[in-house]
Amino acid sequence: MRKIERYPVEGPNALWQVYKTVSPWKAVRNFVFIQLARYCPILPVKNWIYSKVLGMKVGKHTAFALMVMVDVFFPERIEVGDNTIIGYNTTILAHEYLIKEYRLGDVKIGQGVMIGANSTILPGVTIGDHAVVAAGSVVHKDVAPHSFVGGNPLRELGSRRQNAEDILNAAQQDTI
Repeated sequence: MRKIERYPVEGPNALWQVYKTVSPWKAVRNFVFIQLARYCPILPVKNWIYSKVLGMKVGKHTAFALMVMVDVFFPERIEVGDNTIIGYNTTILAHEYLIKEYRLGDVKIGQGVMIGANSTILPGVTIGDHAVVAAGSVVHKDVAPHSFVGGNPLRELGSRRQNAEDILNAAQQDTI
């Protein structure tokens, strides 16, 4: 299950009160740099913006595809491991503003992970090392290492270990 912190609010919905939780100047600054990174085709420059300007933890050889949208208000709560690919137009959120509360949660994406295009990762989830998330998925719960998940609602579709073993077995049978 997701690991989130809940903060109740009084009065209008929580999004109307966003600037009680985060500085408007931080939000504008982050938005500008996130937009630069979204369109930048140079991976080291993108990773520099995410890590040095926005405070995210970004591993070596991590690749953010074009149009990836990271959390504008709390990017420092996002961690991505080495050699991971975040697919085109994926959204990574570390916050949720609701009617009567807002929620915050760290997002941890392991090493060697593949996130398919147009996926949404919600606050408070951990995606284990070497997992694969199918395109168009909504990640609303933790993903085990080496698993293959997809859909909305998210469900396990298989295991990367299992799939590799099946491929190896099939290849061996073809050579006999």
